Amino acid sequence: MESITGRLLTRCFGRPSGPLGRIGGRLMARGNAAAERHAVALAAPAEQDVVLVIGPGPGVGLGAAAQRSAHVVGVDPSDVMLAMARRRCAPLIRRGRLRLSPGTAARTGQPDASVDVVISVNNLQLWPDVPAALAELHRVLRPGGRLLLSTHHKWLPAGLPALAALVGAAGFDSVRTWTWDPPTRMAPTAAQLSAVRAGRPPRGATE
Repeated sequence: MESITGRLLTRCFGRPSGPLGRIGGRLMARGNAAAERHAVALAAPAEQDVVLVIGPGPGVGLGAAAQRSAHVVGVDPSDVMLAMARRRCAPLIRRGRLRLSPGTAARTGQPDASVDVVISVNNLQLWPDVPAALAELHRVLRPGGRLLLSTHHKWLPAGLPALAALVGAAGFDSVRTWTWDPPTRMAPTAAQLSAVRAGRPPRGATE
């Protein structure tokens, strides 16, 4: 049976809901901001790239991605987080650079081979079935599409090598892992991974 503390943490951070979810969203907007912007910079989406952001929370990383790309999609299972992201990113939504919808890493709702870049920051630990989620992200990425994952290193009990093995088993190539220390005080070390969906992008596509 889930403890009271566990339920509170889920409502704040796991699948934010109600007043606790809004508090959690404000904390995430501060605590995750550096990692969100760093992940977008690493993924380096171009203006014409289609970017899928998994679990964008209150929308800091979404905003950074939509400053670079005119085709950003954010999927999150939390109505509270989607509402916070809509408010934060309202100008970008009005300009048509960003859209939001309910979804998860394992059920993004995106068509096959429709995405150039996938970014996920600090929600990998919440995926109930990591292999299923990676298979879904492989499905939606175009050949040559890029995956960028970042999460707190302490949330990877098996370490980056185990995550890299799962990513490789899902069909990704060029898997790289490293750690990064955010410049924000109190923010823990991040475990980060990049990979590429096997295959060459179609002629004329953005490299």
